Amino acid sequence: MSNPNFEDKAGQAVPQVTFATRANDEWKNVTTDELFKGKTVVVFSLPGAFTPTCSSTHLPRYNELAKTFKANGVDDIVCMSVNDTFVMNAWAEDQESENVTLIPDGNGEFTEGMGLLVDKSEIGFGKRSWRYSMLVKDGVVDKMFIEPDLPGDPFEVSDADTMLAYLAPEAKPSEATTILTKPGCPYCAKAKALLAEKGFEYQELVMGKEVSFTALKALSGKETWPQVFIGGKLIGGSDDLEAYFA
Repeated sequence: MSNPNFEDKAGQAVPQVTFATRANDEWKNVTTDELFKGKTVVVFSLPGAFTPTCSSTHLPRYNELAKTFKANGVDDIVCMSVNDTFVMNAWAEDQESENVTLIPDGNGEFTEGMGLLVDKSEIGFGKRSWRYSMLVKDGVVDKMFIEPDLPGDPFEVSDADTMLAYLAPEAKPSEATTILTKPGCPYCAKAKALLAEKGFEYQELVMGKEVSFTALKALSGKETWPQVFIGGKLIGGSDDLEAYFA
C-alpha cells in the first residue's frame, strides 16, 4: 500500500526546477525543460548516493537495462537524489552509471514539488527523497511507482524491471554477460561481434590485464579463449555461443 500522504501525480506536469550541476570543473545549470521537454524519460529517485540498496541494485540495474529501455522508446534515464552535485559526480564515477543521467536535487525542490520529500533526521540525513520511479512524457507524468509506506527503506516497486514490464511487457532484457578474451584472438573478436549483433551488453576481461590463464582454467575448466558466461552460466567459446543463439 502506498503512503496516503504520497499523491500519485500521473497526468500532472513535473515541477519546474533549475538544478546546479558541475561538469568539467564548471558550474552548469540544468532545467526541468532541458531534461524532459519533447522526450520520454524514466526517472528513479532514491534516498542517497552511496547508500547500500541504491548502489548495489537500484542504479546498476537501470544502467544495465538502459539499451533495452532505449529500444522501447525511452530517450533518457534520470537518477534523482537530494544530494549535492559533488556527491552525485563522485557516485557516478564509483558506479556503473554511464547510461544514466545523475541529477542532484540539492535543495530538494524537485522532490518537494513531487510531494515526496521526507524527513530522515532520525538517521542524520535531514530531508531526503522517498524512493520512487516514474515515466515522464514531454514533461507530464505518465506513470508512477511509489514505494509502500513501511519502516526503513522499502524497495519493491521502483526497480528497473518493474518499470520495463510496464513500459514494454514483451521486452526481453539481455542477461548479465562476461567474456574472457586474449589480445589478438580472432575467435574472441567473433564472439564479441556476435554478442553485439544480439544486443548483449557485456563485460570483457582481458588476459594479462583483468584475468590470467590460471583464472580462465579455474573459472571455466577450459584452456581456450574466449570463454563466455551469460546469466551466471558458462556458454563456452565462439562456436558454443553461436549454438546458444541458434
